[in-house]
Amino acid sequence: MRSQRIPFVKVNGYSQALARRLRMLHEWASRPLEASPMIPVFNAILPIFLLILSGQGLRHVPLFTADFWRGMDTLGYYVLYPALLFVTIMRADFSALTLDSVAIALGGANLVSVVGVLLAWPLLRATSKISRPGFSSVFQATVRWNGFMAFAVAERLFPPEGAAMVALVMAFLIIPVNIEAVAVVSWFAGKDPNFGAVLRKIAINPMVLATGSALVVRALPFTLPEPLMQMLDLVARAALGMGLLSIGAGLKPRNVLRPNAALVLATAAKLILYPALVLALALALGLQGDQISYLALCAAVPTAMNGYVLARQMGGDAELYAAIVTVQTAAAFLTIPAVLAIANQLSGG
Repeated sequence: MRSQRIPFVKVNGYSQALARRLRMLHEWASRPLEASPMIPVFNAILPIFLLILSGQGLRHVPLFTADFWRGMDTLGYYVLYPALLFVTIMRADFSALTLDSVAIALGGANLVSVVGVLLAWPLLRATSKISRPGFSSVFQATVRWNGFMAFAVAERLFPPEGAAMVALVMAFLIIPVNIEAVAVVSWFAGKDPNFGAVLRKIAINPMVLATGSALVVRALPFTLPEPLMQMLDLVARAALGMGLLSIGAGLKPRNVLRPNAALVLATAAKLILYPALVLALALALGLQGDQISYLALCAAVPTAMNGYVLARQMGGDAELYAAIVTVQTAAAFLTIPAVLAIANQLSGG
């Protein structure tokens, strides 16, 4: 019996379809891989977090005592950071920035954040049994922000105007954030607030003085001698590295092993809700392009270490604050790139 042959045209048709699919697969596999838009952000912030981790490691080296870290903090606060802010503002071009809308977006977001956290106090007290001093630390960790980390990221990711805007935001928020923090810690920790002393400290705050001096000098009809600016620039270059090491040295990882509702709330409010609020206000005010990314970075960074000192001095829950700042700093390695990626999409980048 003769075997029946399958028509060649049918086999050929399947062969042609298979060949087309194989050719398409080969073309797809041969294309260069497109990097995720978040890869450059990760690459920019990785050295920053490595420096923070290095600071945490160096804190356990006997050579670097507690007095050493206190001295580094003092040098940075009074000399290095003010020089960094002064030089950055002096050399920046603000012509493309809509500073009034930026101030409204940040001020509005700060006000909403303050009111929202205060309104959450009855619910937290009823559900999580958080103490009054503990709530004051949740409040601080939500409204404070780490301007120096934002500055370090801005210098690696953005043009000079981005870092300059971070510097101005730092100066703009110093006064309201410190007044809010002192008032709430005083009220919930049972200490009488001395707002006159707070205002005096703000008036002589080195960062405020440096920012004000730079704005005044920019308005003068002449410039500072270049050797003086170069000297200040050399001082400023040391600020970020030493500042990030100090941030790392101040973290307390052991406190992270005791997570609680207050810690989770402060972290989610600071790293998720607050950036979303700032981006919404920025879009509502018509901000576009890089300005949205600059604001997003300012909103995405974790809380600052200086709230720990205030909590310890005024009767707040300093250990809870240390745990919150440690968790926020670790989580920010993932949330900062995510927020910047969203901002890039919203700005049409």
